[in-house]
Amino acid sequence: MNNRKDVYIVDGSRTPQLKARGKPGPFSASDLAVTAGRALLMRHNFDLGELDEVIMGCVMPSEDEANIGRVIALRLGVPQTVPAWTVQRNCASGMQSIDSAFHNIANGQADLILAGGVEAMSRAPLLYNKTMVNWLSDLMMAKSPGQKLKTFAKFRPGHLKPVIAILRGLTDPVVGLNMGQTAENIAAKFGITREQMDSFAVDSHHRLAAAQDAGHLDEIETLYDSKGKYYDHDDGVRPDSSIEKLAKLRPVFDRKYGNVTAGNSAQITDGATLVLLASEEAVKKHNLPVLAKIVDSQWAGLDPAVMGMGPVHAMSPIMDRHQLAISDIDYWEINEAFATQVLGCVEAWKDDDYCKTHLGHERALGEIPHDRLNVDGGGVSIGHPVGASGARIVLHLAKILHRNNAKRGMASLCIGGGQGGAMLIENVSNESLQNEAA
Repeated sequence: MNNRKDVYIVDGSRTPQLKARGKPGPFSASDLAVTAGRALLMRHNFDLGELDEVIMGCVMPSEDEANIGRVIALRLGVPQTVPAWTVQRNCASGMQSIDSAFHNIANGQADLILAGGVEAMSRAPLLYNKTMVNWLSDLMMAKSPGQKLKTFAKFRPGHLKPVIAILRGLTDPVVGLNMGQTAENIAAKFGITREQMDSFAVDSHHRLAAAQDAGHLDEIETLYDSKGKYYDHDDGVRPDSSIEKLAKLRPVFDRKYGNVTAGNSAQITDGATLVLLASEEAVKKHNLPVLAKIVDSQWAGLDPAVMGMGPVHAMSPIMDRHQLAISDIDYWEINEAFATQVLGCVEAWKDDDYCKTHLGHERALGEIPHDRLNVDGGGVSIGHPVGASGARIVLHLAKILHRNNAKRGMASLCIGGGQGGAMLIENVSNESLQNEAA
């Protein structure tokens, strides 16, 4: 007997995604999340003590943000009695937070949860190398002035060579490949050309620019820094992007043979997305609106060397469980870690051999329509703050379904380390919710 509760996405907000420009950005991760969360919570008339928990995804919180979910909750004024915690599943941390909330509500353990993800990638730490750490340890342990002088004499300039955390974090320690190299593997496997990558990237920028002009990103809350400057849009967009301009960029990850460049890869950005999830009981009790219903979710594992294929491995079981064809999905959001990675996912579902060998299907699933995929741009143009992107694509997909009066959408991400995550949602209105209850 299935006693699982229905789970609804009530509402959500996000910050603009701000491109990293060589130095720490103006906002900490918790600053970003608090801005998005405050605006979201102020729109709804319930006491914050009604929240059952707060769940946040984050990969690289600062040294002052241990268990950043709790830091954010307290800064938002959530009562101390409401527990808060942080999840980390690399690029899908934001989706993991929503999925954790989804299951807790569906299982009857909660009714109202604030979830989401955040990352201030521009503030990723620079670390001392092991030699420097050992030298500092020796210095601290030195007792006498003579011992201290002897330790000082061992110092060398190489001790100051930093460990750049973001570069190490974007490299898989098991297979020894950075994420860009895994994207090159996908390009080679499916014969994806440089022109195809660049064309996809240009389209991503043009779609985001069109969405901005049309006012389709109303989930964004304006940020204000300490100097009075405001930030009200995703600032990595390049409306004048063209294949000719991108063709001038050199490959980054395989300089001799590669085709993956900074222009057809996701931008390093800072950003936060928060969403409010509720059971049917909480929706009625607090008179909450409803954006969408979460139908199902799935996580998958695969070879880290082709981690970008994760979405097809996660989406396929959902499609099978619900006996869905591609035509049954109205809109798709596949996070654009790299242009070639999304293109590779599209090609995989068109390929009989890949579907038989890796997905257990007798034949290819078919082609995801380009005009239904990432219709308002994606990571290449918007950016990819790793802890936040999973929450952003779920929230924006819900907005797209609502905007176009469409029924069903699929959101998915590839995950560093060789995983994939996917979530199936459906558009529901408060009127239909009341009808279901009756």
